[in-house]
Amino acid sequence: MSIFHHPVIQRFRWLLFGSRAHRGLTMNAALYALLIAIGFVYLQPLLFMFVTSIKSPDDLLNPMVQWVPTEFYLGNYIKGLRVLNYSNTLMASAAMSIVPSMLQVIVASVVGYGLARYRFRGKPLIFILLLATFLIPPQNTVIPQMLTYRNLGLLGNPLALILPAVMGQGYKSAIFILIFYQSYISFPKVLEESARLDGASDMRVFLTLAVPSALPAYIVSFIFSIVWYWNETFLTVIFLEGGVTTLPMQLSKFTQAYENLYPPGTVNIFDRLNEAVKMSGTFLNILPLLVMYFILQKWFVESVEMTGITGE
Repeated sequence: MSIFHHPVIQRFRWLLFGSRAHRGLTMNAALYALLIAIGFVYLQPLLFMFVTSIKSPDDLLNPMVQWVPTEFYLGNYIKGLRVLNYSNTLMASAAMSIVPSMLQVIVASVVGYGLARYRFRGKPLIFILLLATFLIPPQNTVIPQMLTYRNLGLLGNPLALILPAVMGQGYKSAIFILIFYQSYISFPKVLEESARLDGASDMRVFLTLAVPSALPAYIVSFIFSIVWYWNETFLTVIFLEGGVTTLPMQLSKFTQAYENLYPPGTVNIFDRLNEAVKMSGTFLNILPLLVMYFILQKWFVESVEMTGITGE
């Protein structure tokens, strides 16, 4: 018998290189190394931002201090909280993200269900218009929108974001409609027909059968909608400027706000605007989204996987 066919050698080869049933140590090590490298590429800017934000003025001036500060300095965050007016702008950002997102998801689910389960004239045209709203850049339509909102007295009013969401024209609503369309079109028709034979109305079929089956689509759409509403500054500044100030809007004028609180000629060198203070303001801006992802990551990952499952 060849030495390569010895049971001990065979088991050692299976342990290193695996078999058809499982991966070996070599494949697992290569896979984890690749995942760690990809994860580091995405996490390195975030880690750099956080490490820089906790550096003291002495650490910033010391070229030997890179990734490990000599102390955990919170003075930058105290200044960032004050400059951003954090409590007020955080509440405004949450309201301007959660309320339109909830309305947008509800409307998108209704529209997606109608497109998936009913036949009517003009349905292809509606799909074309949906794709057009997604493909046409918002910069091309912002002037007509702004003029319309001005005539309606909506500029500087939160309704400038809420009303389009109610009408199915919120930020990237077409994507959410298509997500729900794909979810509802895979919904088994047998369940719907059985419910109708039992006397269930269209509304009851939708609420008791369709909505629970599309729960992953609701979770994915709601999370993405909040993130896009939170990060959208171009349209938000135009439609809400002067009425509501959100965290991204306040962050965009961070330098001006800091100099108003700490005039250059009246403060010492340690109170002047530096890279650490800027990083603390940026980290405070994305912190609510990081907390949301941390809390909802389990449901988010499961929902992303389940939205690709097709039914009967």
